[in-house]
Amino acid sequence: MQISRGTQAVVIGLGAAGLSTVRYLVNRGVRVRVSDRRAVEQIPPDTLAFLKQAEVALETGGHTAAFLAGADMVIPGPGVPLDLPVLQAARKQGLPVLGELALAAGQYAVPVIAVTGSNGKTTVTSLIGELLRASGKNPFVGGNIGTPLLDYFADPQGYDAVVLELSSFQLDLAGAFRPDIGLLLNISPDHLDRHGSLEAYTLAKQNLFRHQQLGDRAILGADDPVAAATPLNPEVGRFTFGRAEGCTARIADGRILLTLMAGALSGKTEYVLSGTTLHSSVNQLNAAAAILAVTLAGCEQAGIAEGLRRFVPPPHRMAEVATIDGVRFINDSKATNIGALEAALAGCESPVVLIAGGRDKGSDYSLLREVVGRKVKHLVLVGEAAGLMRAALGSLVPTEAATTMEDAVRRAMTAAASGDLVLLAPGCASFDMFSGYDERGRVFAECVHQIGQERLEA
Repeated sequence: MQISRGTQAVVIGLGAAGLSTVRYLVNRGVRVRVSDRRAVEQIPPDTLAFLKQAEVALETGGHTAAFLAGADMVIPGPGVPLDLPVLQAARKQGLPVLGELALAAGQYAVPVIAVTGSNGKTTVTSLIGELLRASGKNPFVGGNIGTPLLDYFADPQGYDAVVLELSSFQLDLAGAFRPDIGLLLNISPDHLDRHGSLEAYTLAKQNLFRHQQLGDRAILGADDPVAAATPLNPEVGRFTFGRAEGCTARIADGRILLTLMAGALSGKTEYVLSGTTLHSSVNQLNAAAAILAVTLAGCEQAGIAEGLRRFVPPPHRMAEVATIDGVRFINDSKATNIGALEAALAGCESPVVLIAGGRDKGSDYSLLREVVGRKVKHLVLVGEAAGLMRAALGSLVPTEAATTMEDAVRRAMTAAASGDLVLLAPGCASFDMFSGYDERGRVFAECVHQIGQERLEA
């Protein structure tokens, strides 16, 4: 989106993305004001110093409609609820409410690969970045993965591609943004507390493809019926990955079989995942999606194979923590919705003692009954959603509640036998007990290691 100098913008929320938005706008001569719900004492001093130097007005302690006076646009951060009264007031005044993606639309000077889905986004985004680097390219990797997507414009020189992980929150306000290659991995119920329904959440994800045009490509997870049925503009190239016959990137016996019929890219290639960190059933899907994306971006087999060999998945995703008395402990703290929990359990071959729970996101836990009944021998519940999960699943397996993560790990160890697997896959957000899924995963690992040390010393 082109913005003229002298435009006045109000940014709502001063998180990492909000601060990046302020920098982006200031560098384009926009007159910026920022409203944040925190008290001024809670805002980092270096942030306050930047705002003062850039002559950015700051409202703290909440958001008021009066602060919008004279604004030409309002830009909420991705984590800002869209039903905030100040945003409702903006809409009533006829002010455009834009997201960071809308600002970036049409501004990237290099091809954009964008990844969304309920589960696997970070792994696929990180893997695409690694495969591009192994192929001799220099990608900017950002978005929901940690580096704000507008940070690209602070120093765009030298990048060959942009790889973005995008959440439904970001895609809610995507504007005219369109990726050259867009990936929708899967759809399962998540963030229903924000979107209100699975249908609304799905539509937000599908915004990724809304403005694609001739020459653009869409990659869809064929194993997921909702993702596979995503409508596309007729001139957009449709490609699929999954386990079914006919997929462009098909998973078979731990290999990825890639068949392309796209001009210069036409041909068949094969990638073997044994000996890599991507051999699990979940990561086979992630690998297939990433391989397909970078092949469409022009990478060749040798570079892709090297990238697969050296890739290390992000932490807290089916990560081995320890084996104690024959019991394996697996940290999948990033399983923050029921789709991720279901996928984690589906890939387990040993009897599972499951640690689950946290802050509810409006999920229907009864959807887990089939996989829990088939895979789980004992269930330990934590956090605010424990009661809801017990009501939905407690009749299937022995179930108990724990008050802390240490209590949960000890109860799980007691319930497990040699050959079992203790799996932390919460299926919920972490914010009732932890600052994020990463802290939850670290605390889980610390508790496991403490038990291991106690066993050694006994």
